[in-house]
Amino acid sequence: MIRSEQHKDYKQVERVVRRAFEASGQPYHHEHALVGRLRSSVAFVPALSLVAEKDGQVVGHVLFTRIQIGNDSTAVESLALAPVSVLPEYQNQGIGSRLIETGLERARELGFASVVVLGHSTYYPRFGFEPAERYGVRAPFKVAPENFMIVSLRAGALANVQGMVRYAPEFSESCD
Repeated sequence: MIRSEQHKDYKQVERVVRRAFEASGQPYHHEHALVGRLRSSVAFVPALSLVAEKDGQVVGHVLFTRIQIGNDSTAVESLALAPVSVLPEYQNQGIGSRLIETGLERARELGFASVVVLGHSTYYPRFGFEPAERYGVRAPFKVAPENFMIVSLRAGALANVQGMVRYAPEFSESCD
């Protein structure tokens, strides 16, 4: 079952995010702290913090937060998908995909026009993500162009969008 995260889920979500990223073999394991900081930020959209629940246990989580895309003279609101986490023993069962699909649909229903993600170039295109550079959208850090992607949530939404992505400041805060 995919549903909105509730306050009572916070400890379980922290455990899910921590275990998922520890199991990934990636050197950075502080995404659980990022989720906590983002919940307290103006970028947080409660309806876009979703959990996957199985037998009363939270087994997955996805978070979409507000960002800006633009330059010195113009900016448009968008969303960032980060992070998506599934407990290791529940991975490769479609839970992450269902979380992302549900989140994208809810974002569309809430009136958001696009979503950016930094992720695997072979995974996210299945949800419609394309390299953001095709639209003149750039990451605020060095990244392989194929790993920084964007998806339009409605026709023509990316026609006049270009510039640098500005994430919520919580993304760059220290985790120490």
